[in-house]
Amino acid sequence: MIIRIVRMTFSPEKTTMFLDIFNQSKNEILGMKGCLYLELWRDLHEQNVFVTHSHWDSEEALNDYRKSEYFGKVWKQTKTLFTEKALAFSVERV
Repeated sequence: MIIRIVRMTFSPEKTTMFLDIFNQSKNEILGMKGCLYLELWRDLHEQNVFVTHSHWDSEEALNDYRKSEYFGKVWKQTKTLFTEKALAFSVERV
């Protein structure tokens, strides 16, 4: 299993738009083959900074999702709202 963390910074006035995109897509993402868990976090002090925390069966499952048409559509909508480049990384439990 791998854990995927993605930190995203949005224009403050666009956070509601991001939350709408996330809420509309979270069930679809959870339904993707290999997705075991998905959660959204919000920075305590910077209310326009969000982090997705997801668990995947394998790196291959994550990459299949990232290559999917659905991801392309959602990511295209999401990244237009950024004020900074997203920071993404994968980790595993030790």
